[in-house]
Amino acid sequence: MHPQVYPTEAVPLQGVNYGGFPGQPGVVQQTAVNINTDVPVIIEYPQDHIIWSLLCFVYSNPFCLGLAALIYSIKARDRKVVGDVDGARHYGSTARSLNIVATIIAAIGFFIFIIIISVITTQTASYYNYRY
Repeated sequence: MHPQVYPTEAVPLQGVNYGGFPGQPGVVQQTAVNINTDVPVIIEYPQDHIIWSLLCFVYSNPFCLGLAALIYSIKARDRKVVGDVDGARHYGSTARSLNIVATIIAAIGFFIFIIIISVITTQTASYYNYRY
């Protein structure tokens, strides 16, 4: 979310009454601040993929790749907090690669499991339906 950009304008901050009694005219000092918002500053931080790493760790952790991805995601988040953008980018990239490999291995394992269950079910049904 980017803050809304306003053009340059003078904003009076405070009016102070010097001299005289309350309610009577006196000297009023005003302070104005010029706000220049012509060029918004956008800092792009690298992603740490922490949610994806948590899901890979909890639901599909083949060969402990989900745990390794979670560790690298936490390191990327720590580097981002410290301000080391290059270190955060490196750790985030490694976490992303580990998450991709873990997701692919888990998906292939899931599909192999479905195929094995369907073959076993078909063979079992075929065995019991065979009449001697």
